Amino acid sequence: MSDTKKPVYGGQAVVEGVMFGGKHHTITAIRRKDSTIDYYHLPRQSKPLLQRLKKIPFLRGIVAIIDSSATGSKHLNFSTEQFEEDAPEEPGKVKESKKESKLAMWLGVAAIGIISFLFGKFIFTLVPMFLAELTRPIFQSHTSQILVEGAFKLLLLLVYIYFVSLTPIIKRVFQYHGAEHKVINCFESGKPLTVENVQTSSRLHYRCGSSFILFTVVVGIFVYMFVPTEPLWSRVVSRIALIPVVLGISFEVLQLTNKLRDVPVLRYLGYPGLWLQLLTTKEPDDSQVEVALASFNELMKLESRTEQGLKDQDIV
Repeated sequence: MSDTKKPVYGGQAVVEGVMFGGKHHTITAIRRKDSTIDYYHLPRQSKPLLQRLKKIPFLRGIVAIIDSSATGSKHLNFSTEQFEEDAPEEPGKVKESKKESKLAMWLGVAAIGIISFLFGKFIFTLVPMFLAELTRPIFQSHTSQILVEGAFKLLLLLVYIYFVSLTPIIKRVFQYHGAEHKVINCFESGKPLTVENVQTSSRLHYRCGSSFILFTVVVGIFVYMFVPTEPLWSRVVSRIALIPVVLGISFEVLQLTNKLRDVPVLRYLGYPGLWLQLLTTKEPDDSQVEVALASFNELMKLESRTEQGLKDQDIV
């Protein structure tokens, strides 16, 4: 049984490491080639407007997604740069300076992360729609078109994950994804955070972004039932316009399934998302769990110091 009074922590896998985020800080730990662990710390900025928006149902999901995309891209950029530095040089190749990383900084790594997310969402929204249109001679009714579109979207998602997972680097990222979930599950179960306890915990978690992505497919099917599929231009416009609606509802569904995960029968509502995580997470080895634990423990220290500092200010 999870302890609902515990603070809620989130995270994501990065190249050769794990990022965890709390109320005041985000921290990434990565494993270098020499087996040492490096850290990247990014304090959360105080944004009163953002915090108010995160309390509004349906809107809070969109705000949280954009915020996490912005923050996550910075941590991913750090891990990628460190991975490239550890990569062996090609014979005769002069090591490049960090001009590319500086360019990314000039453009704004956060903005790049948000744009990448939105671009991906457009692709996974519009491509299945056009594929469904090609089947209109066979599936002519409104309902059948929506169902076919949803089927294509699910198929596209599964095919994408499968082929991406074939690359060695993504396989390891999926292992670190599993390590991230295991640490969170171990923490929420109240067990001591040791490698042994973490390894016995599940690599699946109800709040995972993979579950959220699957829920956007399911929620989209229901939402699109209320808008026409003809003419084509109307269908395109409605899909683009409804992206925020689908994201907002899907976020609420994700939160609901997480709250119901300990309730008999209702816990099964989150199972489709957990099944997808069987593809997006892999069992980590002990060294990967050690990195995830290092990241989480460092976050705990930073969060504790900040909370204590705030209490001291209140006392003064």
